Amino acid sequence: MTTDAKAPRREYVDGATAITRGAIDAGCTFFAGYPITPASGILMAMMRELPKVGGIAMQGEDEIASIGMCLGAAMAGAKAMTATSGPGISLYSENIGLAVMGEVPIVVVDVQRLGPATGGATTVAQGDVQFVRWGTAGGYPVIVLAPSSVPESYGLTAKAFELAERFRCPVFLLTDKEIAMTLSAVDVDEYPTVGVVDRVEKNGGLPYSWKPAGAVEPMRRYGDGDPFRLTGSTHDEGAYITKDSGKVAALNQHLIAKIEEHRDEIEMVDADLEPGADTLLVSYGVTAGAARAAVARLREEGVMVSSLVVQSLWPIPETSLTAALEGIERIVVPELNMGLYRREMERVAGNRAVLGVNRIDGTMITVAEIVGAVL
Repeated sequence: MTTDAKAPRREYVDGATAITRGAIDAGCTFFAGYPITPASGILMAMMRELPKVGGIAMQGEDEIASIGMCLGAAMAGAKAMTATSGPGISLYSENIGLAVMGEVPIVVVDVQRLGPATGGATTVAQGDVQFVRWGTAGGYPVIVLAPSSVPESYGLTAKAFELAERFRCPVFLLTDKEIAMTLSAVDVDEYPTVGVVDRVEKNGGLPYSWKPAGAVEPMRRYGDGDPFRLTGSTHDEGAYITKDSGKVAALNQHLIAKIEEHRDEIEMVDADLEPGADTLLVSYGVTAGAARAAVARLREEGVMVSSLVVQSLWPIPETSLTAALEGIERIVVPELNMGLYRREMERVAGNRAVLGVNRIDGTMITVAEIVGAVL
């Protein structure tokens, strides 16, 4: 970092370091993970840094144990995070479902790499966009944030903790190999200001409440007051398994409504809209850098084009998309997969044309490829 008071304060840093800082500054007190490229840098950084502030960081014997430790820590009062890549998310699936059903706040970092299966461990991709949304049984909504830079990696990690506590649910931070592992020169002033959002807890009473459906009951901590249970089965407000159709419906409507009815609190985009533009570039994650550069180049050439960088992938930011689509005839979606988010744009596009710019060869999408697609 520079020390000249007159010069911008800059540092050379990668996304894994920024995620670690964001978690700690947001009040993370527990981390467990298992080594997996390209997420191991987060594990190593958390094991080095979290104990310095009184937290606990540990390597589990595998991915399943690691996320299980995080769920237990969260129920005991900790703010917990884990980090893995696509193959680890596969192993996390059952416990992610438990977090949804038990309404346990937890942050899950997915540093994407090229799949399927073991795939390309050191190869960039964006293949988990639909996987993190639909990767556990039931199809109930989750929250997924996607940083496109090192400063966003810091800020959105902290935001993930805030949302996990607010909605008592797993929140994914979906990043990728290049953002997590590539060192970038960053102006320190670009980092957003974040703070600790304290958990709201209650003493005694039922552990759950679903009236109204979109309300979120404060958590009870295990070991305090009357004993209560955590179950992955369909349950009533006391956490007892039930087949009562009314109670089953109330539970499942609540799991949907507590997120869907609060989209305005979750939705985040970086909108750069050009009056009179007929083309909208929709991007996220690492490809947003090339998209932003392509917009600048096109405008220099007199081509009017708008840009929407999506930071909250799920739920889909439909309010911002609807506003951005005013006057638009064509949507261009660059992504390092075969069109996983493009299909969401097709759903909201109406009669507009939707064009994908795609690569699955481990090579980044270039500015020229995006410019060519627009022209």
